[in-house]
Amino acid sequence: VQLQASGGGLVQAGGSLRLSCAASGRTFSSYALGWFRQAPGKDREFVAAIGVISWTGGSTRYADSVKGRFTISRDNVKNTMYLQMNSLKPEDTAVYYCAAGVPTSSSPPHYVYWGQGTLVTISS
Repeated sequence: VQLQASGGGLVQAGGSLRLSCAASGRTFSSYALGWFRQAPGKDREFVAAIGVISWTGGSTRYADSVKGRFTISRDNVKNTMYLQMNSLKPEDTAVYYCAAGVPTSSSPPHYVYWGQGTLVTISS
């Protein structure tokens, strides 16, 4: 599976962005998917994950820092995952990465495939 993230940009605090992660490969629907982010000088951190629809009904999980503001979704027909980000804050500034793995996990080592990242910058 090859992943390509897009949709990043510069937005004022309080604004919204939608990130997309397009995947190649016929097995997209068999993978749990996740978003992670890495701010300058910080470790990569979990943002959100969504499970395999046929196994978990597409269950989702979120980091506490984004719960209620971000929504993860997937479209298995379009082989694309999304992250709708609302009420953005300067501390959301980071490079956002999409990933595909087996469990619906918040742990980066559980993800096998990674996209190249898209930069999100939130101005105050």
